[in-house]
Amino acid sequence: MWDNALHYFYEAASLGSMRLASDKIGVAVSSISRQIAQLETEMGIALIERGRRSIRLTEAGQLAFEYHKNQLSDREALMNQLQELREVKTGRIDLAIGEGFFGPPFTRTIDGFQRRNPGISITVTSCPSSEIVRMVLDDEAHIGMILHTTSEPKIRTRTAVVQPLVVLCAPQHPAAAMDALTIADLKEFELCLPPRGFRIRTSLNDAQKRAHVWLEPRLVTTSIQMMREIAKAGRALTILPRISVLAELEEGSLVARPLLDDGLEHSTVSLIHRLGRQLEGAPARLLAILEAKLKTWV
Repeated sequence: MWDNALHYFYEAASLGSMRLASDKIGVAVSSISRQIAQLETEMGIALIERGRRSIRLTEAGQLAFEYHKNQLSDREALMNQLQELREVKTGRIDLAIGEGFFGPPFTRTIDGFQRRNPGISITVTSCPSSEIVRMVLDDEAHIGMILHTTSEPKIRTRTAVVQPLVVLCAPQHPAAAMDALTIADLKEFELCLPPRGFRIRTSLNDAQKRAHVWLEPRLVTTSIQMMREIAKAGRALTILPRISVLAELEEGSLVARPLLDDGLEHSTVSLIHRLGRQLEGAPARLLAILEAKLKTWV
């Protein structure tokens, strides 16, 4: 009874309404309502606020919600452990990664992992850092990779590697002849930057405030790939962490120059997962590999 009622409560709370939970589970709204009421009676405290169209949890309800989420996570960890004991290399890994981290080193790592573990399926989602944190918090992703760190208390940073933002340009670009650039120097060149709200742009805005210099990018794009290509063509400078252009730097199609600002020089790349989520089996193995590789991608 307890497990069934807790399941109904969790689905209703996750989806925001008993109606949506009814559609997903395939039971009547009245049954879900009755199960939640019985659960509240057994616990001796209200779990949801009454008189609202959508579900809003009480403090006790939030505790019950987190308890069941951890139960589901622990159950997944147990199944992964049992798979390990049976030596069956199957499982699923969900990754949420910033677009700037995609490139040959990351692709080779994922490809090599799957070649060694052909039964493991991997889903990789590319999105901004704020969305990555949300996905990890909601258990939509086992592992996240973000620029900088997060102050979210329910996120554990497994490892953080210093990864300064650098100025990137084509070898023939005038900026390539400079040993380093300041924020003020950037005003002399055309820039291709991500839009406001992206973590890179936020960091640059903070640097502009410190330098009392305001930049006007000629081209704004959400595509890291386009930023790389525009810089390679010699049309503009762009600002990215070095990890985003390892292949281009190695082949010589781009050069990197330091951007002189204390805040930007100490930026990091972080591997994260939800605090309390026990990663076992396939997710744990890949996390360990990414942790080791990240320290070499500098």
